[in-house]
Amino acid sequence: MKEFLRTLCLCAVFLFTLGSQAQDWFRVSIHDMDEEWHFPYRIEHVPYFEFNEGLDTLKAYRYGTDETETGYSHIPFAVSSLDSISFFSSPEAFTQNRYKAFAMNIVTEDMSPVDSKEQYVPCYISIDGKGEFPDYSGSARIRGRGNSTWLWYPKKPYRIKLDVKENILGLKKNKDWVLLANYRDPTDLMNTFAFETAQWLGMPFTNHTRYVEVFLNTDYIGLYQLTEQVEQGNNRVDISEEGGVLLSFDLDDGPDLSPSATDNFYSEVYKMPMCIKFPDDPTEEQISQIRSELSELEAAVRKHDYEKVSELMDMQTFISMLQLQEYLYNVDFTAPRSVYMFRDAGGKYTMGPVWDWDAGYDFDWGSEHNFFASYRKLMMGTDPLHQNGAYSLPRFFTDMFGSSRFISEYKEAWNRISSSIFTRNWAECEKFVDCMNEGAFARDSKRWYIGKQVGTEISKMKSWLNNRADYMTTVINSYPLPLEKVIVGKIEKALSLRYADGYGQSVTVDIDMAELADILGITPDALLASDNIVIVPLMLDGSEGINKTNGVFGGWFDANGEPYTWDSGHVYIEVLYDLFSWNCGVRTDAGHCVRGHKHTVTMQYQYRDTDCIKAVNVEVTFTVE
Repeated sequence: MKEFLRTLCLCAVFLFTLGSQAQDWFRVSIHDMDEEWHFPYRIEHVPYFEFNEGLDTLKAYRYGTDETETGYSHIPFAVSSLDSISFFSSPEAFTQNRYKAFAMNIVTEDMSPVDSKEQYVPCYISIDGKGEFPDYSGSARIRGRGNSTWLWYPKKPYRIKLDVKENILGLKKNKDWVLLANYRDPTDLMNTFAFETAQWLGMPFTNHTRYVEVFLNTDYIGLYQLTEQVEQGNNRVDISEEGGVLLSFDLDDGPDLSPSATDNFYSEVYKMPMCIKFPDDPTEEQISQIRSELSELEAAVRKHDYEKVSELMDMQTFISMLQLQEYLYNVDFTAPRSVYMFRDAGGKYTMGPVWDWDAGYDFDWGSEHNFFASYRKLMMGTDPLHQNGAYSLPRFFTDMFGSSRFISEYKEAWNRISSSIFTRNWAECEKFVDCMNEGAFARDSKRWYIGKQVGTEISKMKSWLNNRADYMTTVINSYPLPLEKVIVGKIEKALSLRYADGYGQSVTVDIDMAELADILGITPDALLASDNIVIVPLMLDGSEGINKTNGVFGGWFDANGEPYTWDSGHVYIEVLYDLFSWNCGVRTDAGHCVRGHKHTVTMQYQYRDTDCIKAVNVEVTFTVE
């Protein structure tokens, strides 16, 4: 066998020498998992082939930078897998069927492992376009990417940086590309459905999908989703280098979880964790300016000022982003994580591109791969302004529901798309499914078995999306119009917190339900049975703050009694299951709070009556002993 392949190799070199002027490419064919794979390479890059000393690996050497010295071997294959080497000319026409599962081969320099998110490893890449798109081969660099997906899952995601900008599989020319592993997703469709829907909604610079089966250093590592890197660029987020801004609302990249980063900040009004994705390496002056300019938009949102907000922000992309996040129940949105917004120089803030959807579709956080249990859960609740029955979202995303005009446009926008948002975009996904059912799904499942049958999970996803679209129509059309808020009373409380007990206080803020009901003008039984009551922390100016605790309601308060974040918090109130008995505590580490401190904070009950919101302020004075 080895002697035969040595002869085959010499013949290949001979053919190469005689015929290279007429040929554009050579193709190495191998067998793996009883499948035949073809990996194309440009002839102009490769002068000769050679066996290693043990005659078990075939190497193809490429020219060095001066075209005299050879570089590293970039297509080593086990001889037992090698089938043939052939030469061919690229076809002139391609069918451009984007739904196929293509083949990608990546070989690193010296077969080095890819085990870092920080350090790129030189590599050589070839992609078989299977007659649908032009083949690709070229030198590049590769590293790991992602947060939890890189740390916790065996199937790793990667980032690729080509040495030269190229079109890949019909996608626009660029150096930067991403390979999404989708390990948590048992359907491999969650990002794809979101991308297809966002494109259909007209959200700018939305990512595209190409599925590729990947070999890394001759090891088949499964089915991946090849897509664009979210970044500033002509064929990415096309904003100007002078004055353009790309931001990410992201807890992981924000000041709390990335305190050493020099490109993040908390927003001025809503205290949201923000990361500046462009400009690169922003100066302190640029960060200050970006934060200040964003605060103008935040202030307008807080006032429910439709005219001002629409002057500063593209309202349609804001609405589309909210509807897509709620439709797919992407709970990462509540953190928030991976929510992008950009602005060109002199332009409006625009939401997008959308990103990272494997925490959606009713993901069960107590498992690794369970989704689709209920289509009735809501992130923004049945009354987004007051977040009734909702997650604790940054109010930046819900305060515009204090505008009747915004609610009207929101409902109109959903009703325009409600009958097609599932059918049209699921039809696109099924085209991918039909192609991957030809073998890609089975091979990936064999390599990364997660205890799920992909066909069963896809059927669940289809049913969940269909039912949820109908459910969303009922919910959205029932959103209440905003009512005037009237403060009808005040309750005062004074408590002592033990410094030594920190978060583990034995005291609670207890509210007399009968007293509260009397102030609101209803019976205690009516109050107890009501779904129309929420509790919000108040800013010092009387406006509503944000809940950054783990409770359904609550707030972290800074030294001045302003609801802020844990990062600068001194005391907290946390409402879990009992609306009339609140947990509380004090943060004593790093000098946040000391004995003798006194903090006065305000929470507000809001009860939705027939014609107004009745509000009762609860002023709590904590003394730390």
